[in-house]
Amino acid sequence: MDLANLNAFVAIAETGSFSEAAERLHLTQPAVSKRIAALEQQLGVRLFDRLGRQVGLTEAGRALLPRAYQILGVLDDTRRALRNLNGDVGGRLSLATSHHIGLHRLPPLLRAFTREYPGVTLDIRFLDSEVAYEEVLHGRAELAVITLAPRTAAPIRAVEIWNDPLDFVAAPEHPLASNGPITLSDVARHPAVFPGGNTFTHHIVQRLFEAQGLTPTISMSTNYLETIKMMVSIGLAWSVLPRTMRDDDQVVALPLPGVSLSRTLGYIFHTERTLSNAARAFMALVDADRAKLHSGVDSR
Repeated sequence: MDLANLNAFVAIAETGSFSEAAERLHLTQPAVSKRIAALEQQLGVRLFDRLGRQVGLTEAGRALLPRAYQILGVLDDTRRALRNLNGDVGGRLSLATSHHIGLHRLPPLLRAFTREYPGVTLDIRFLDSEVAYEEVLHGRAELAVITLAPRTAAPIRAVEIWNDPLDFVAAPEHPLASNGPITLSDVARHPAVFPGGNTFTHHIVQRLFEAQGLTPTISMSTNYLETIKMMVSIGLAWSVLPRTMRDDDQVVALPLPGVSLSRTLGYIFHTERTLSNAARAFMALVDADRAKLHSGVDSR
């Protein structure tokens, strides 16, 4: 089975589009179509139903997809295992991370890593934490540094690194910020801007309101925390943001006695895949940073 054809099959299955798959693989659309035609001819089955612009997997395609992941994963594992034999820390490290962590947590670690291991080429992709989880699960990224899910199931393992306190925030002139101590019930009556409903952070905040039988008034949503901060700062809504993003000029913490929220940031990896020497070196560096935080040496 031609691996280039198999990669094209996976790309189309994931994107639902021949053109998007071609863009991902840096090929022309006719070249991708040719690869799929060759794979279908070799297997003697049709893998995709093409209805106008819609592309969907056939029953045979659905049966092939998990096996395609397995085949490509074994090949990647083999390559990494062979490269690891010489003990060198080099090659390419595919790393996924969220925008917030990439901007506010990773820079000093990445600086230290590139200085210590100049032979490593970093392939960093900025993705929502939930998408990054899928990238590691399917072998498209070796590691992801993300907001961790409340529960992580095998074969993914999560390692906690940072506790990230969350604050209810609003613009300094917002009514919620100027009336003294307030309750969650008071907050729920005002418009809010939230991270998207599929995010781990959204679920953390939503559960807090549900525990008190309340429903927040979500008027807008976006997965970019910097955009949320901007919307809050101009008085459009309140929100919940990491404490590291708070400043009293643009957004202030709301006076909510007894309310405490936080999320956990860390990294994940696939326990059934061979990690490169570069990935292991990066994990060791992050683990050392965690040890410093727990000993009180670093205040980040």
